[in-house]
Amino acid sequence: MNEQKSWRPKLVLASGSPRRLALLQQIGIEPDALIPADLDETPKRSELPRSLAVRLASEKANAAAKIAAARPDLGSCFTIAGDTVVCVGRRILPKCELADEAGACLRLLSGRAHRVYSGVSLITPKGAERRRLVETRVRFKRLSAAEIEAYIASGEWRGKAGGYAIQGLGGAFVAKLVGSYTNVVGLPLYETLALLAGEGYPAHFFWLNRV
Repeated sequence: MNEQKSWRPKLVLASGSPRRLALLQQIGIEPDALIPADLDETPKRSELPRSLAVRLASEKANAAAKIAAARPDLGSCFTIAGDTVVCVGRRILPKCELADEAGACLRLLSGRAHRVYSGVSLITPKGAERRRLVETRVRFKRLSAAEIEAYIASGEWRGKAGGYAIQGLGGAFVAKLVGSYTNVVGLPLYETLALLAGEGYPAHFFWLNRV
């Protein structure tokens, strides 16, 4: 397998997120390097949720691509990045780090619908950029105070946009979902694979070379 990899184009995932890595691995894609981009993710004044998702994905991809270009082991490679934004109307919910933040998000989401946007950006070895925006609509059940308290105690919300993880305990809150499930987890797989394959990355390489 290692010898076969030598002719495959290199791929960088511009993220340190275990969720995004696991999602790529789920569809048989193994990045050659993880290069998280340290960016200020604060929305600009009056910035719409969908615009924020696309902008941050692009900035992450471009920042990681510059770092990769200077590394001899990567050089001219593909760089993929994603950013996920949870919103109610035009209100962008935070990536929660405090229990109070998470509690406020869960009370806001309780019994109502919200939207999840993911921007995906791909930088090709020739420096071209391709982008996608994916939208998913999610409706929560009405949450009791006890459910919110128990979920806060679990700690699963930490670092999650909107204060919940659909792939974990938070999945029990989802009454309805319209659109891409993996988008809500953190990386829409159909669109990501389409971007890579459309630009010539051998997306099925590992499918054909399974050990």
